[in-house]
Amino acid sequence: MTKRILIGKIVSSKNKNTVVIKVERKFRHPVLKKVLKRSKKYHVHYESGNYKVGDNIRIIESKPISKLKKWKVLEN
Repeated sequence: MTKRILIGKIVSSKNKNTVVIKVERKFRHPVLKKVLKRSKKYHVHYESGNYKVGDNIRIIESKPISKLKKWKVLEN
């Protein structure tokens, strides 16, 4: 099974080895035929690197690391 890769913007980097990113997606409403935006936040694990709020990063799905963290930063 392939692992999903998402691109998002960092909204919080206060925790140790964890950043919170917001991923936005666009889709067309089935009845209204209007393009809508929806967003979701993901807790992401990283080993090393200096990330600040506002950076765009790519993340990849991984095995569960903790209760909320199931994603890792994909090295660019």
